[in-house]
Parts: sequence; C-alpha cells; structure tokens
Amino acid sequence: MSAPGPVQLRSTDPLAELLGRPSEILDITFDQLRTLVVVRHTGSALRAARALGREQSSVQKQLSTLNDLAQRAVGETLVLKQGRGQDFLFTPTGEQIADLAANTLEAWNDGVHSARRRLGSTITVGTTEFTIKFLGETWPHVREDFERRGVELKIVHVRTRDFWAKLDAQQVDLICGSFAAERGKLPNLDYDFIEWNREGLALLTNLTTRELPDRPVGYATLRKLPLLAPTAGLLAEFLHRWYGPDYRAGLTVIADIDALNYGLGLLHSQLLHGCLITTRAVAEAAVAGRLPGGEGLRLVELADDYRPHLELVTGVFGRRHEREHYAADHPLNLLWQEFARHAPTQI
Repeated sequence: MSAPGPVQLRSTDPLAELLGRPSEILDITFDQLRTLVVVRHTGSALRAARALGREQSSVQKQLSTLNDLAQRAVGETLVLKQGRGQDFLFTPTGEQIADLAANTLEAWNDGVHSARRRLGSTITVGTTEFTIKFLGETWPHVREDFERRGVELKIVHVRTRDFWAKLDAQQVDLICGSFAAERGKLPNLDYDFIEWNREGLALLTNLTTRELPDRPVGYATLRKLPLLAPTAGLLAEFLHRWYGPDYRAGLTVIADIDALNYGLGLLHSQLLHGCLITTRAVAEAAVAGRLPGGEGLRLVELADDYRPHLELVTGVFGRRHEREHYAADHPLNLLWQEFARHAPTQI
C-alpha cells in the first residue's frame, strides 16, 4: 500500500487566501476573458476580431497568452488550433474557463449597473417600437436636470414577450410596453404600473370590398379569412385567448409574421391577398400613409363577439416598491413622476 500524499490544509485567513493566489490567475485581464468568450461564440480569431472591432493578430496574441497562463496554472491549454478554415477546439479546461469568464463578466456588469442605479447615475428604459413615443414626450421635462447631474439615460429596444424577464433580471429600470387585459378592468400586476392608453385590434387588408365588405368582422368570420398571423408576442396572445392554444389550426393562416413591416410588405406588394391583424392605432397609421407599406390597404373593424373582451393596455412598468428605497429626488423617481404627470386620465 502506497503512503498517502501530503494533505493540503485550506487557510482560514481571508487575507492569506487572497495573497496566496497564483500569479497566473492575477495576470488575466477582463479584456482577455471577453476575447475568450467571443471566440467561443464566433469560433475563430478572424470572426472574433470583427465582432470586437480589432485586428485578428490582437485576438491571436491574447489567445496565445491565455494558453500560456493556463498551461502553467493547470497543465492544459484552453484552445487548440485545428486545420485551415476550421474553428478553434476548446479543451475541457477551455470550456470550463470560458463559462467562468462569461459568468464573471456578467456578474461584474450587473454589479456595476446595480451600483449606478442605486446612485442614480444611470437610468435604463426599455421600449417597444410603438411605445418609444411615451419616453419621447416625457424626456424633455427631465433632460435638463439629468444632464446637470450627470445622469445617463440609456434606451434599449425590447420585444413585448421579453420585457417581464428584462425587468425581473434588472436589465432595465423601467419599461414602456403593452399587454392584453380584459376590457374596462384594472390590471392585476406584480409591477408598479402607470396606464397610458387602451385600444382594440383591427384588420388591415388588401382584399376587395366584394371579398371582405366594410363591416365589422366577427369571431366566426375571422376563422375563414386568409390571415397573416403573428408567430409570437402580444397579438398572438389575443388569438390564443380567443381561439385556444392551437389557434393556428383553427384559422386560415396563409403566412407567419414575426414583424409588422414584413406583413405590410406582403400585402402592399400583392404577393399575398388577405388580412393582417394589428392594433387599431397601427392600422389607422398604415391607411393614413404614416407607415411604409400601408398605402392602398383598408382598415376593417373587429366585431364585439370575441370572448373574453380584450384590450391592448399600454403604459410604464417598474419593479414593485423599488422606488420606495430611493430618495424623492432620485432620477428614477423623477422620471416616474413625469410619466405619471403626462399619462392620460386613468380609468
């Protein structure tokens, strides 16, 4: 029986732990870690260099440095170069370090953003394509104060289906967005909310009045019409709640639409003849010529026989009670107050 190897005792002194870190680890920079993660996503030094906006030789030099540090620290390199034109091969250590690097960078980014949010030096507002106007109406009233105090306003585009997750993950501080709610009822949300607007849906169509008369389209009629249907998002939720989870099988879907402009283009070009379901405001803007591709289309109302009675409710969302932890003059509170001041009358 061989003698047991030496037992390594872990120090209970935090300072000693910090001072005892291997120099190879301390030599790694955040920029090198980011490069490693980008290389794993893109596969090659050339594509990583393009994504990072730098020379390919710079990326290759960083990978070489990381390989050398890893070889000295753990006895295995991180990436292996394969044949010409082939992607890098990540070793098991490389995969582990790349995961650790991605998590480290995300944690630091979240920490910095959290600190900036607490101090009020950065406010991030997410908007959809159709709700950015709310921020546009409110921003001029706080702009001077924000600029005087050095507060940075960041605006990010979010899709409706993503904004709850972005709020929960603290990637944004406020969201200007919409959701489906029953007509006339106050929303029951787990978020602070300022209601801005309510509206119904309508159809945009290039069908003739003989094919589709100018009268409201009822629940049963919509089933039979050639429909450009949304694949996901808020409008899909309306159809789901009206026609059930398998709504696509119960409707006459002639095209899957994941973007409004694509649907408008199909109808305007006459490549397809049918109907596009959208919000009333969008339909009005399209037929009035304020949206590209809306020229020549007709707006047709939806009848009142859809159940449940749903409306598109639009407004501003924030995390529940978060603002209570900040002073009254914190930028997040000031911006929220301006949203509330400029919102139309609540129901």
